[in-house]
Amino acid sequence: MLTITLGLLIPLLGTMLGSSFVFFMKDEMSVRVQKTLLGFASGVMVAASVWSLLIPSMEMEESKGAWSVMPAAIGFLLGIGFLLLLDEVTPHLHLDSETPEGPRSHLSRTSMLALAVTIHNLPEGMAVGVVFASAAQGVGGLSLASAIAVSLGIAIQNIPEGAIISMPMRAAGNSRKRSFLIGSLSGAVEPLGGLAVILLASLLTPVLPYMLSFAAGAMFYVVVEELIPEASVGKHTNLSTIGFAIGFVLMMVLDVVMG
Repeated sequence: MLTITLGLLIPLLGTMLGSSFVFFMKDEMSVRVQKTLLGFASGVMVAASVWSLLIPSMEMEESKGAWSVMPAAIGFLLGIGFLLLLDEVTPHLHLDSETPEGPRSHLSRTSMLALAVTIHNLPEGMAVGVVFASAAQGVGGLSLASAIAVSLGIAIQNIPEGAIISMPMRAAGNSRKRSFLIGSLSGAVEPLGGLAVILLASLLTPVLPYMLSFAAGAMFYVVVEELIPEASVGKHTNLSTIGFAIGFVLMMVLDVVMG
């Protein structure tokens, strides 16, 4: 139980560490650094989705032969659809954007920025939770070591993400302390989402393959809808490509070595 608790909290600690950069960095993050970090985060999320979520989802159903891919396919599409719906019904504002998305709201710019990041962090928490749930039940070839690898990978990805959140908050006029707090709280949804998934999975073991691929679909949505477009606009897009490659390989190596 202690291992699972620590595993759920590690990604939050990564977000807090990244958000703390606001105390000793300039008010604005350079475009080069931001592009690199966006690419890195994308690479980690894609690799985690493939190696730690989609492949184990199919391995759980390997006795069904060619049909083993169906739970992964269905869950993946449901995950995409869930994040699409969440994007539509939640008022939020993305970095470097002046136009809010979702229903009209009187929320402040800071609040809508925080909501946008919270939407992005939810699938990461779900991914950590469902991997730990699968490892605890000994299914899908997942071990606690591989679950810890996913948690560490997400935490590493959250370090630059925390900085990407808190630095623009500071540049927008918030104090360093407030910027740090908002950036850190944006990651609080991860352990909560992970815990909810673990509790649900313990009651619904047969749907674990769907839950794994659901989390993968949700993470892919964030990458394709938000991270890659932001990383591919303007100058220095080659740095985002390099960051993606480094993030992907790092997560792949973590999963294989610790799995």
